[in-house]
Amino acid sequence: MTFRPSYLTLGSVLLFGVVTTPLSAQPGNLMNPAALTEQAPATYKARFDTSKGAVVIDVRREWAPNGADRFYNLVKNGFFDDNRFFRVISGFMVQFGINGDPKVSAPWRSAQFKDDPVKQSNKRGFISFATSGPNSRTTQVFINFGDNSRLDGMGFSSFGQVTTGMNVVDTLYNGYGEGAPQGRGPDQGRIQMEGNAYLNKEFGKLDYVKKATIER
Repeated sequence: MTFRPSYLTLGSVLLFGVVTTPLSAQPGNLMNPAALTEQAPATYKARFDTSKGAVVIDVRREWAPNGADRFYNLVKNGFFDDNRFFRVISGFMVQFGINGDPKVSAPWRSAQFKDDPVKQSNKRGFISFATSGPNSRTTQVFINFGDNSRLDGMGFSSFGQVTTGMNVVDTLYNGYGEGAPQGRGPDQGRIQMEGNAYLNKEFGKLDYVKKATIER
């Protein structure tokens, strides 16, 4: 089986109100990506309770409808729960979105969805899906640490913005640097195949998502 990592090369850098009760996750649905195609609301909030604190992302569907819909379904159904922030590059971005259970991550590797036109720039605090080429987005996302507007022309379409907890994002563990083979950080292929067992054993300092929920 061929693994296509969700990143691109940019030079020498790899790319790729009132809170109500959160919607309940439905973990059984995660094994069937084709079943998770619900259209997201025009605007919604995604709360990520992490090992460093809470992060809230405001999503606007008008910015990137396909990305907003995919993110909504992933969060609502618990895909990001217990995910590691496996690629944290100081001053650039933090990347996550490979499920810690290889049985769950496997069907999503081929669950690609169509690109969105770039309407919102990759500025500090904005979140986009990683990609390995046209219409190849799946589950991996990244939050920009700084102004990465140079990514806009490469098709990285932001669909939301961190409105609470960017100070938390800034403190996520970045000691491992770039991922293998370019750096000494986690190898994405091994994450896909071995999941959190691999990360816990060899990269135990990584911060992680405890639970992600949709808030209205």
